[in-house]
Amino acid sequence: MILYSWNVNGFRAILKKGFWDWFYKRKADIVCLQETKVHPDQLSLEEKKPKDYYAIWNPSKIKKGYSGVVCFCKKEPCAYFLGFPDEAFKGEGRLITLEYDNFYLLNIYFPNGQMSEDRLKFKLGYYEHFLKYCEELRKSKPIIACGDFNTAHREIDLKNPKQNEKRSGFLPVERKWLDRFVESGYVDTFRLFVQEGGHYTWWDYRFKARERNAGWRIDYFFVSMELKDKVKRAWIESDVYGSDHCPIGLELEI
Repeated sequence: MILYSWNVNGFRAILKKGFWDWFYKRKADIVCLQETKVHPDQLSLEEKKPKDYYAIWNPSKIKKGYSGVVCFCKKEPCAYFLGFPDEAFKGEGRLITLEYDNFYLLNIYFPNGQMSEDRLKFKLGYYEHFLKYCEELRKSKPIIACGDFNTAHREIDLKNPKQNEKRSGFLPVERKWLDRFVESGYVDTFRLFVQEGGHYTWWDYRFKARERNAGWRIDYFFVSMELKDKVKRAWIESDVYGSDHCPIGLELEI
């Protein structure tokens, strides 16, 4: 099974940059996109549902042109859920859960905490709620969680760690939550194969950051420990442009 995750920073924008060429060449089983910034009603049928795929959208309901996630799946899931089961953190279009016979897949776009203290608190609250949600689902099936976590975990996960220690996205409190997530039994699949730094998934549009590879690794595929031995490959497609993020991939024998 081949899975992809990509923060596209605007679905309509990336359609003009060769997205469908990339999509159909990959022949993925599931593609999860974040920060779509569009309601499916604003798209044509061909745009919102690729040929031979099921499309599950969760757009932002509180603001147009903001947030949003979508999953394109070759095989129809047994069920799917938009957001958390309760009313917590509803409306921003940040989470889709797909249920299959032997796993749950969570497509997640975590909040950015840089705008204000309130948004940082919102982000940290979302983290806590997400972990509890994963642990509840995991009682019945293993978990695959992918998307933009908006935090670089370790110093090797960004180009300039010292300069960013006081910036949301690399704050000790954010990194500590990722520590807890891993300690709870979730595996950063990329690090099963690559231990060195210099591999990033997001680059600031300013300062020619991508040309200099001055980036951050903030997009992840995590699997719960039960699936660790099923992971065959995990990779970053840093040569794919169109967004300030690049796609990441995962191959599972499942």
